[in-house]
Amino acid sequence: QVRLVESGGGLVQAGGSLRLSCAASGRTFSSYAMGWFRQAPGKEREFVAVMSWSGRNTYYADSVKGRFTISRDNAKNTFYLQMNSLKPEDTAVYYCAAAFLSDGLAFVEGGALDAWGQGTLVTVSS
Repeated sequence: QVRLVESGGGLVQAGGSLRLSCAASGRTFSSYAMGWFRQAPGKEREFVAVMSWSGRNTYYADSVKGRFTISRDNAKNTFYLQMNSLKPEDTAVYYCAAAFLSDGLAFVEGGALDAWGQGTLVTVSS
């Protein structure tokens, strides 16, 4: 099994930035699509961003497009979510996830994924 460990959440002022990290153990990450979801209090989990396993395709939710950037470091088996221009409505628990040889569409469309992180809380104050 691939195990994912997420870190980087915290408290930030509106307009500020955070970078979330998701480290994979058990195998290399180069053959996995990697992505992020979030869940705000009282809300359903929503898709945030994903990169296909090849790295050639990325998809972002409209709510974060232009502000968030997903990236990957295969040598470290780690992927990241750089979050800029944060808004109070970005406040949520953020989860990383992975899917083997996925083009990323399963993340966007709600398909089954292979592994999930434990979640990290991001709080954006106004």
